[in-house]
Amino acid sequence: MSQQTPSGTRAAVRAIVILIIVAGCAWMVLKPRKAPGPAPGPKGLREFTGRTMGTAYAVKVMVDPERWPKVARHVMPAIQAQLDLVDERMSTYRPDSELSRFNQSTETTPFRISPETLEVFRIAQAVSEASGGAFDVTVGPLVNAWGFGPEEGRQEGPSEAELAALRERVGYRNLEIDEAALTIRKALPDIYCDLGAVAKGYAVDRVAQALDRLEIHNYMVEVGGEIRTRGSKAGEPWRIGIEEPVTGRRAIRKVLKMPVAGLAMATSGDYRNYIEIGGVRLSHTIDPRTSRPIAHGLASASVLHDTCAMADAYATALMVLGPEKGYTLAVEHGLAALFIIREAPDRFAEKATPAFKQLSAVN
Repeated sequence: MSQQTPSGTRAAVRAIVILIIVAGCAWMVLKPRKAPGPAPGPKGLREFTGRTMGTAYAVKVMVDPERWPKVARHVMPAIQAQLDLVDERMSTYRPDSELSRFNQSTETTPFRISPETLEVFRIAQAVSEASGGAFDVTVGPLVNAWGFGPEEGRQEGPSEAELAALRERVGYRNLEIDEAALTIRKALPDIYCDLGAVAKGYAVDRVAQALDRLEIHNYMVEVGGEIRTRGSKAGEPWRIGIEEPVTGRRAIRKVLKMPVAGLAMATSGDYRNYIEIGGVRLSHTIDPRTSRPIAHGLASASVLHDTCAMADAYATALMVLGPEKGYTLAVEHGLAALFIIREAPDRFAEKATPAFKQLSAVN
């Protein structure tokens, strides 16, 4: 047997290593890749994420591994169908949406709409009545004027004359709904509606209902921060965080354990969506009664409700009303609401309604 020199041995080792690496790379290239899909989490947890209505969504479901193959191919199409339905009907960013066509119409005769859009208008009108007009979907022209709508942002706020003219076009009583005929009518030809403060919550409800129909009873649905849960996560309650209302960073202030029977939560705040005009920070929440961005100490309002659409609309109404009047309204209507009030730039106080305290104590 011939002997190898040390250098010869090293060369042989290098050759073997190179051969192993090449073989490994070839196996990686040739190995068939699985189609992308939700990765199973602990004990059957699966998550679906994406973009819709100009924001992000996340849906988490718990399904027994034995049952998953029977429902796997239906879950994502069911989620997407509901998100697309709401976007196609109620987006102000899509010129072909049902809402955009209604806004573009200058007729004051009844305009036929889908049952879904009518339902969102019905919810909006109910909260408008309850809040004395603090919630108002006809606020769209003011939202646009202050630079928060689908039109490009502006460098300065609207003039007094412009605000006075726009106020003539704002008022939820300028809308007339006929539920039997599936129509909505403008009292004025230039009424413009924005359903953004209720449509995301409604989309959450639609997705939750689609999961119910698939007999998936443990889930969490979130669209743009609006959330609805049912059941549990691996035997533990779903935990939902309420953010610290600070700009520039994300931190959780409070964690809620959601009931197994199901519940929705929506939060409205002044700390994420805002503009600066003349060095002054202006909230995206416009008070329809003053035509201006809100100017009070309420940093955020969170509402727990049976449906996310109602939670969404009421959270906006409370945010407009502020810490005192909003709290009074919430108590009068038995709402489970948490108010986070800004006492200094980075110091906050909490004020919870009795219904919120009760839910927090139970869960």
